[in-house]
Parts: sequence; structure tokens; C-alpha cells
Amino acid sequence: QVQLVESGGGLVQAGGSLRLSCSASGRTFSNVAMGWFRQAPGKERDFVAAISWSGVTTYYADSVKGRFTISRDNAKNTVYLQMNSLKPEDAAVYYCAVRRSAYRDSYYQRESEYHYWGQGTQVTVSS
Repeated sequence: QVQLVESGGGLVQAGGSLRLSCSASGRTFSNVAMGWFRQAPGKERDFVAAISWSGVTTYYADSVKGRFTISRDNAKNTVYLQMNSLKPEDAAVYYCAVRRSAYRDSYYQRESEYHYWGQGTQVTVSS
């Protein structure tokens, strides 16, 4: 079992930056792929970014490409999402997710491919 706790959300002006963190506990952090998703009010949860368990491969939704960066620190059992040039449409609850038994350099972008989820952290972007 894996427990995930997100942090770093908050209120920021458009054009600003936030760094989300997701700390994992409960089992080894290696051999797991990680991802970030987000859900705005009244909308479905959408894929944002993913990183392989090796950290070599990353993948982003087109809407955040060039502005967001996903990274991980396996020694700290933590994955990060650096969000720059934030826009009002980035406002959502952001969730991190873990997929166990991942291939070393593979990323995953479908919700069904993940086994564990955090509770989410709210990001609000004012215009």
C-alpha cells in the first residue's frame, strides 16, 4: 500500500509560479511511475504530466507543455510539479498518482493505469 500526500497548492496571480510536491510512504518508491492530474469544477479529471520511475522519461499534456516540469527524487520518495506562467485555466485540484510495477523508462497518462492516488491540493489562479 502507498500513501500519497500532496502539498504546495495555493492562490497565485496569473503569470506566477507554484511548486507542488507529492510525498509517498508505505512502500519502496522505486519501480513506480508517477503522474499528476487535475480536476476543475464541473469537469473531468485530466492528465497533466507523467514521469517514469527512472526519471528519464517525462510527458506532458499539450496545455502545460513548456510551462510545467515534472521531476522526482527517489531518495526522498517525492515527485514535484513546477508550474510556471500559470493561467486562470490552470486552476484546479491537482492530484498525484502512482503506478506500481512500472517499466523503467515508461510513462503512463491514463487514470486507469495508476493504482494509488493522493487527496489533492487546490491551485487557484487569479486573473
